[in-house]
Amino acid sequence: MGTVTSANIPTELPGWRHVYSGKVRDLFEPADGPDDRLLVVASDRVSAFDRELEPGIPGKGELLTQLSIWWFNRLTMIPHHLIVGDIPAEVAGRAMLTTKLDMYPIECVVRGYLTGSGWAEYRQSQSVCGVALPAGLVDGDRLPEPIYTPAYKAPLGAHDENISFERSVELVGADVAAALRDASLAIFTAASAIAEERGVILADTKFEFGAHPATGELTLGDEVLTSDSSRYWDAEAYHTAIIPRERMASFDKQIVRDWLAANWDGQGIPPELPVEIVERTAARYRELLARLVR
Repeated sequence: MGTVTSANIPTELPGWRHVYSGKVRDLFEPADGPDDRLLVVASDRVSAFDRELEPGIPGKGELLTQLSIWWFNRLTMIPHHLIVGDIPAEVAGRAMLTTKLDMYPIECVVRGYLTGSGWAEYRQSQSVCGVALPAGLVDGDRLPEPIYTPAYKAPLGAHDENISFERSVELVGADVAAALRDASLAIFTAASAIAEERGVILADTKFEFGAHPATGELTLGDEVLTSDSSRYWDAEAYHTAIIPRERMASFDKQIVRDWLAANWDGQGIPPELPVEIVERTAARYRELLARLVR
């Protein structure tokens, strides 16, 4: 099989050349012939606070891939990069064959609810990324309408930076910036309705887009609406929880974040995740997939 990365992702696949390893995904290009395709392989790696943790979450790569494919097949309002083709057996179930896009350096964040870094910023300025919000909101409140809060995708090793819409215009031009915003809000609205039908709240998410190399058309890329790129809450818990924080029980790695924040001071190598934390996190990933894909 060749060299193996963490979470059992091979770096050598017949007919493919390994070109990149990210926090979660590995990318491969065709070893020969046209290089207009990418094989995107999701690992079981898990990170928090910009640090990769051990061990990974068993089955996470397959769950993320299944969820992305499910959403790509339902988002008909914009072209996406997923294409049909043969997947190497070594990574079957955790890989997507895609068109290689000219990616824009913008992380397109849409927030339907106030929480996370948005809540921290709101407490300081009553706004999020320059978007003014009503007074009196608390952590977890639904916003009057979804807001678009882009971020600049920093080079590998640096932190992404929240930016204003005006700054996104400077980076990619007015037409592209507006198209990114409008597409992101349209997808979020459609996805939120689908999730709500299944008893799940889509609190916020991020999208990434690129230009199709042949047509220049705005195209949805990367992963989409997974539990790594999105914050999902249980709708029943949200509306019935007595303790405010419990209404935001999420279907992602928040269990990992909470444990790490309580057991690590941010210095040196993070501690190994306990078996119970790994198992609880894996169960939340599986539950979200079961809720949505039915």
